[in-house]
Amino acid sequence: MNSRERIDAAMRLQGPDRVPVMCQLSLGHYFLNTGFGAVEIWHSTEAFAEALIQLQQRYGFDGILVNLPGRDPNWRSHVRSIESGGGGEIIRWIDGTYTVCPDDDNPHVYQADGTRWFPTFAELDPEKLFYVEQHGVAGITYPQRFGFDRGPAPPGKDFFPPWHFDTVRYLADRVGDDISIHGEVFSPFSQLMDLLDYQNALLALVDDPVKVKSCLAALVEGSVALGCGLARAGAQAVLISSAFAGAGFLSRRHYMEFVLPYESAVVAGIRGQAGIPVYTHTCGAIGDRLDLIAATGTQGIDTLDPPPIGTVEIGAAKRQLAGKLFIKGNLDPVNTLLLGTIHDVRDAARERIALAAPGGGFILSSACSIAPATPPANIAVLREVAEEHGRYPIAAAASNRNG
Repeated sequence: MNSRERIDAAMRLQGPDRVPVMCQLSLGHYFLNTGFGAVEIWHSTEAFAEALIQLQQRYGFDGILVNLPGRDPNWRSHVRSIESGGGGEIIRWIDGTYTVCPDDDNPHVYQADGTRWFPTFAELDPEKLFYVEQHGVAGITYPQRFGFDRGPAPPGKDFFPPWHFDTVRYLADRVGDDISIHGEVFSPFSQLMDLLDYQNALLALVDDPVKVKSCLAALVEGSVALGCGLARAGAQAVLISSAFAGAGFLSRRHYMEFVLPYESAVVAGIRGQAGIPVYTHTCGAIGDRLDLIAATGTQGIDTLDPPPIGTVEIGAAKRQLAGKLFIKGNLDPVNTLLLGTIHDVRDAARERIALAAPGGGFILSSACSIAPATPPANIAVLREVAEEHGRYPIAAAASNRNG
């Protein structure tokens, strides 16, 4: 079984030859460990794609998550200057804005006066919403603009520029036959949170829930369009990033009101039109809402943060979700992978395999993104543990392949 087949079997609740390994790395980890640097990785399709391949090979991952869109190949024509500063580099753009690119964290775009721009809730018109690209090179824009020389993108089939899907195309061409390539779509609720800035978005839920729901419904359409576009470009699965849907932000009641209906529509739209697996990434305290996440129709749950950073006990989650959803994650990215020893990581990975691998449907992974400064040796050992302790019976694996 190759890596693509291994991940596919796990997502379909089957037992592959061994437990797959696939972690989401923070962008800062790519900046620090590939030799490309923040400016190139954030702005260049080719640099980011090569960084993804480089660390997939280094760590022996069975899959790659593409968590930046493709970029305008002419992005450098909009640069006035690049200078050192702020613990990294600063790009001065010809339109007067500038981007601070730290060595170990996500870049952010600032106005000429040093502020970050967000629209107010009162300014939003649901009819002008389609998708909010949080990782756009121009920062948060409304109406959505891609790059510096393009006007507002028209909602509908021509919304995303052709190069938006280039990273997935690049990877599918280079390694797609052997490695599982996953695209990323932000949930409608996450898009609204990032568009308004978090405090203002949460206040809007109380001040005008009717308008909030109109905005979320509009963002469903763009999320489905993006997911289907990623599938056409070569993605073999789509992750819905729903980072703000845990108990730290929302009650169960608010989850049911502002998240569940809209993520359900995104899942149904992508699965119905593209026919590929769709799964959900939700961080933090989600132990009280695994049933609600499952109710969206998603095929898997990613992160499953353990105590103390979350509330998911992997054994209990496996019992609750076995035969229904695949599960991915549960290794503490801070206390184990970042701060622990190789021995600590090995023990934690063995425990997760013992509790979650029986019966299939499990992908060994960090709970949330691996931190920038995580020792590479602590990540590489995960593949070793999966090879040593994550093997499924040969007869069962062969039956799954033939069945």
